[in-house]
Amino acid sequence: MTVQDETTVESGLLLTDSAAAKVKGLLEQEGRDDLALRVAVQPGGCSGLRYQLFFDERSLDGDVVKDFGGVKVVTDRMSAPYLGGATVDFVDTIEKQGFTIDNPNATGSCACGDSFS
Repeated sequence: MTVQDETTVESGLLLTDSAAAKVKGLLEQEGRDDLALRVAVQPGGCSGLRYQLFFDERSLDGDVVKDFGGVKVVTDRMSAPYLGGATVDFVDTIEKQGFTIDNPNATGSCACGDSFS
């Protein structure tokens, strides 16, 4: 899989078609069309920083908002520099199911993959 095959954006966070479809399905289950997927970076985890993905109805000053096939993805202005060029994907295999983040800005990560530096 390459990013060009999924969704092309000049810069910022990328959401693959697989991830967008999963988010869209989850939003349909919620029965709300006013929510966006917020991707944030917070202090914590084994390596110093950790990702947070959650649905949010808020609009914060300085938010970076992108649309991926009808799915709105929001990143706050403090997290955006950490997530430039990062790709959010959704995997569903026999070994693993969930969202993954491939971040070229991460210089290291912990064994569980939930935090980075």
